[in-house]
Amino acid sequence: MGAAESLQGDGSIPEMHHYYSKFMRECPSGQLSLHEFKKLLGLQGLDPQGDLYIKRVFDIFDLNQDGFIDFLEFIAAINLVIRGKIDQKLKWYFKLYDADGNGCIDKKELLSIFTAIQAINGHTDMSAEEFTNMIFQKIDVNNDGELTLEEFINGVESDKDLMELITKSFDLSNVLKVIQNGRRHSI
Repeated sequence: MGAAESLQGDGSIPEMHHYYSKFMRECPSGQLSLHEFKKLLGLQGLDPQGDLYIKRVFDIFDLNQDGFIDFLEFIAAINLVIRGKIDQKLKWYFKLYDADGNGCIDKKELLSIFTAIQAINGHTDMSAEEFTNMIFQKIDVNNDGELTLEEFINGVESDKDLMELITKSFDLSNVLKVIQNGRRHSI
């Protein structure tokens, strides 16, 4: 784990100061745009699916929906990814998948987000279709082809393998490592 462990401070003032100076160095305006977010993570030039995923992550971090991630939103995101309780993370994942924001995830939404994640992470043990079908098979209790937040959280929390799979597939700590250690390559 390494870098992620060094992130697990106690939310102290020096730690906040460390993030603030890093954030301001990478983003002097104090407002991180989607373009700067991609640049910071070295994720320009992705295919459309990958781009879509990064935009979804950005939009969820952009709590007030003003098109920018400011320092407080940045810290909230870091806290969630590093210190968040499992159900908070699952709520966040649910929000990520629920592309149209209607409070349910359908197969198409899950398939498109998983395809996008594969485009970024590269390696995977199963196809996006297999992954999507498996999730629905396991946790769509009433077989209506949609997952509510409750079905999603209960389903994932009661299945150790699924929990591990979801956590591994959507692990954002590599995103945070880049932020923690500065850009991978100076521009």
